[in-house]
Amino acid sequence: MKYTYLGRTGLKVSKLCLGTMNFGVDTDEQEAFRIMDAALDAGINFFDTANIYGWGENAGRTEEIIGRWFSQGGKRRERTVLATKVYGEMPVHDDGPNSPGGLSSYKIRRHLEGSLKRLQTDHIELYQMHHIDLNATWDELWEAFEVQVFQGKIGYVGSSNFAGWHIAKAQEAAKARHFLGLVTEQHKYSLLNRLPELEVLPAAQDYGLGVIAWSPLDGGILGGGLNPKPGSKRTAGQAQRVEKLRPKLEAFSRLCKELGETEANVALAWTLAHPAMTAPIIGPRTLEQFKESLRVVDIVLNDEILKKLDEIFPGPGGPAPQAYAW
Repeated sequence: MKYTYLGRTGLKVSKLCLGTMNFGVDTDEQEAFRIMDAALDAGINFFDTANIYGWGENAGRTEEIIGRWFSQGGKRRERTVLATKVYGEMPVHDDGPNSPGGLSSYKIRRHLEGSLKRLQTDHIELYQMHHIDLNATWDELWEAFEVQVFQGKIGYVGSSNFAGWHIAKAQEAAKARHFLGLVTEQHKYSLLNRLPELEVLPAAQDYGLGVIAWSPLDGGILGGGLNPKPGSKRTAGQAQRVEKLRPKLEAFSRLCKELGETEANVALAWTLAHPAMTAPIIGPRTLEQFKESLRVVDIVLNDEILKKLDEIFPGPGGPAPQAYAW
């Protein structure tokens, strides 16, 4: 495994991040345990989850599975850089009018305590805001996070699904308080979704945030979407999208065959090639899928291959405003 720093911090994390969204949904607990054990054995120390995973009435189930895995001992917790999130509705908390998604000092305190209990730990390395809440001021949010950092319950704060200007406002407010502020931004980024190159990735680079790419395979479409494996789930909408993208996906598949690599691994390696990237999130449902992803960190895409990928999946043309105003 290869490692990098988490944003501008001194904490080293693996260049692949294990996503756990499927645990307790499409992946049963024992398979989840096997995947997490294999991840640590392979040198992946960066695990990402969220309090709402498990979804709906089962929100929190994924954190509970991870907590039971930690409880087995073997220095599992000590070897894991753990990331979770806050924002969404958690039925277990019954927050009344504060139940819907949002951020506040109230929600951060209550939901962090819930995550710590489910995860069977006393601290979380990276606590992420799952979405922006335009009704909450940065003075309120940074004060709430400062308290949790001071108490040792969280190490760093990250964002997810923020716009570039949200990152800028957050960092300027943190700077005024002499607080570290955001160290990461988790964002949807893939060969099929390159809009973040306009503003989000440049903002993250400028402010020293490491980017964590979620859905780097765009729901599996870039992972051999033309020929899904038996048993793979695909909605009617996804099937229609694959047909619409068929010429691009066929060209992509041919290029990957020339390279002797799978479509999934090339797509993941492409995200890692961006200088703002800390790690793409891999979200395996099975141990087999996990093992297939390990080669990604050893794949080097040269300038010629990157140019060919740009031709198949054109980006916005660079950062804003150069992409449209130069």
